[in-house]
This record gives sequence, C-alpha cells and structure tokens, in this order.
Amino acid sequence: MKILKYLFLLALLSLVALSVFVATQKGDFTIERSKVINSPRNTVYNYINDFRNFEDFESWAVEDPTMRMSFPSKTIGNGATFSWEGNEGKGNAITLKTKDGESIQQKMNFDGTQADVNWTFKDTLAGKTKVTWKAKGTMSFLFKIYTSINGGSDNVIGTMYEKSLVNIDKNLDYETKTYTIKVNGVVKKTETSYIKQTFTSEIQKVNKNARVVIPKLIQFSKTNGLLTNGKPFIIYHTYDTATGLAKISICLPINRDISISAGSDILSGKLNGFEAVKTTLTGDYSHTSEAIAKAKAFINNEKIVPELSWSHLEILTINKLDVKSPSKLMTEIYFPTKPKVVPVATPVYRPRTEATTEPQKPATPATSTEEEQSEF
Repeated sequence: MKILKYLFLLALLSLVALSVFVATQKGDFTIERSKVINSPRNTVYNYINDFRNFEDFESWAVEDPTMRMSFPSKTIGNGATFSWEGNEGKGNAITLKTKDGESIQQKMNFDGTQADVNWTFKDTLAGKTKVTWKAKGTMSFLFKIYTSINGGSDNVIGTMYEKSLVNIDKNLDYETKTYTIKVNGVVKKTETSYIKQTFTSEIQKVNKNARVVIPKLIQFSKTNGLLTNGKPFIIYHTYDTATGLAKISICLPINRDISISAGSDILSGKLNGFEAVKTTLTGDYSHTSEAIAKAKAFINNEKIVPELSWSHLEILTINKLDVKSPSKLMTEIYFPTKPKVVPVATPVYRPRTEATTEPQKPATPATSTEEEQSEF
C-alpha cells in the first residue's frame, strides 16, 4: 500500500510540476511555412479561398477519419465560415478579408487556441505560385501541454502546414491537369426563358462572379415561386480578349415567361432557339480558352458561317455548386451559327424536236371539291 501511495504522490507531483512548467511558458506563437505550388496563381487562390476544399488538403483532416466538417451556404470570400469536430477536438474558422488572387486573411479557433491566419500568393517562373501560410496566435493551456510534449508549437503546427501545402500541390496538379475537350458539332438549341443579372466583367473573373450571382438567382426563384428548368448558363454578349473584358448575362432558366418590375437588379429574358457549334469541356475552367479555340477552329475548317450579333453561351452543366473537384466540372460551350441555306433546284426546260413531238390531247380542267376549296 505504501508503494502505491508513493507512486500516486510521485504522479501528482509530476503533474503539478508539469502544470507549473507549462503555465510559465509563453502561450504566444508565430508559425510560417512556404511552398512553390505547380499551378497558376488564380487557380491556387480560388482553391484555398473555398473552405469546402480544406477537408481535402488540411493534414489534420486527411489523417483523422473521424473528423466531421460542417459547411454553411457561404464558403467562399469575405464572411465565409466552416467548423469541424474530431478526435483531437473541435474548431471553426472565418474569412475576414480577401484581396483577389493575392491574399486571404482568416481567424481560427481550435478548442480555445486562437490564431490570425494569413495566406499570400505570388507568381513565380513557369506559371507556378509561391504560397506562404502564416499563423499568429495564443495557445490554450491544454494545447501548450500538447506542444510541450511534442517538440513545441513550431514543430506541431509547422509540420501540419508543411503536409497541407504538399497536399494542395498534389491535389491541384491532378485536378487542373485532368481534363478533356470534345467538339460535338452543329446542334439546335430550343428557346429558353430565364432570369438574369447583366454586367461587364473581367474574363478571368466570370466564373467567380457566377458563384456569387447564381445563388442569388436561385433564392429569387424560390422566393417568387418560380421553377427552374435546367442548369445555370452565361450569355457572352461580347468577348474581348484584347481588353480582357466581356459583357455577360448570368442566367437561371425558368419554366415560364415572367415580367419583373423596374428597379430590380434581377431581370427576365428569353433566348430564342438557334443553331450552334457545341463543345464540351470536362475539367477546370482554366481550360476554357483552349476549348473556345478548338470550337473556332472547327467552325473555320468546316466553313461554317458564325452568327456575330453575340459571342457565345456557356452552360454550367456540372458546376462548383455541384462538385468541389475541378476535374469533374462540365461546361457546354455554344457558338451561334447561321443556318446553312439549301439551294432550291431550278427546273430545266428541254424543247421537243419535230422527230419526237406527238400530238397532245387537250387538257381537262381540274375541278375542285368543296372540301379542297374550304382549305384556302
């Protein structure tokens, strides 16, 4: 019994000593890690700017199969949030401020350990991106114990960041480079009623704008009892690669024509049926320009006459609201064309010769019935 008593006292003294030691340690920490990612800067920025992708690259999420992540409707940009819970504890994060393509500022809380998190993105040679991930915060008492046992905060958090950056590089390298483009040929599109928002956008920001506008259109349709009639699409009224600008309408198809009162930022419209060259891109939006180039090459090679009153249409058949993997996105691109004119055959008059001419019987006038006369 005395031995057990001494062992208990020893364990208690050790715990007290450890508690005193941890309590005297600084709870503040600053962690920073960088890595060159083998993908373009905008692609990397957009990937990290969406909290839904964190469960695919954060090392503590990848390594903890019990972790459950919860995502609200807004996971991209300022005000985006998500939360998680697993064997190691629970936490949440919010995006406070973004600078498009350049930086993201976030706030994270993990069981009382709080940190200000900052991401920066810089172009490097050969279209790659240097990503710097920095966190500055204060550890909870339990997390100080954990880091003290495991080599310090820089070792614990820094190792997580290093593994996560490797995961980002690996995921994006696969996701952005896995794609297919198929020119389907000439098709006919039927007329479509829709609601829309129209504005001028930078071409490289069109899909980002679509992820903001489409939920608004969906909410508008629900509020007003409208039924959607297909996938969202984008009408490119103009597409100027020289200036990098396009006038676009981001649209949601609906099942009937409607009128919307003046003053609304959401309007209604109808797309008349038309013929077009269809091209299907399966994969990341960054390959859209290549798909457009192949569609135009097909039009030129087949000597098809384009309809130049507007540029083209993109249907977001499988979009970012449906899947989070860029390789699984599907975009149908339609370039309007003028219908081919089929020449009408002209009867050829062949005069008879005397040798072959025979006397003709007098023609008998046709008599119309009452039924035939009633049709005219």
